[in-house]
Amino acid sequence: MAQVDYSELTRTVASLVEGEADPVALMATLACEVHHADDRFDWTGFYRVVSEGLLKIGPYQGGHGCLTIPFDKGVCGAAARTGKVQLVPDVDAFPGHIACASSTRSELVLPVFNSAGEVIAVFDIDSDRPEAFTEADADGLSGILARTFGRI
Repeated sequence: MAQVDYSELTRTVASLVEGEADPVALMATLACEVHHADDRFDWTGFYRVVSEGLLKIGPYQGGHGCLTIPFDKGVCGAAARTGKVQLVPDVDAFPGHIACASSTRSELVLPVFNSAGEVIAVFDIDSDRPEAFTEADADGLSGILARTFGRI
């Protein structure tokens, strides 16, 4: 399984978003770059916090996603609710998993924090392969998210 060069991806994203502060523009750019960085990434996108306890779909790459996800449902809800990375090797084994796409076998969801430390979104990556994601993916993407959104 090929691994993403997260150092290179970090440099690419930083150059593309330099000077940009609009969260949706940042999300759109990041979703595109990450989605095309690795063929394990089948669906790549953001769910934005739009009200207390509710996520709504944001910029993404891939097939249709769920339009809304409550914080108390699924992998995305768990990441938003806890503020912790959710690395799920088998979505069928995750209690309360929401099947937005029947092809999803594994999932990586990372909370997105603003400069005040508030969760403003989650970054969701689905794969049609089981056990597709590693701690290296979680660490690399967490770093990119912190650099990109930690200044707004």
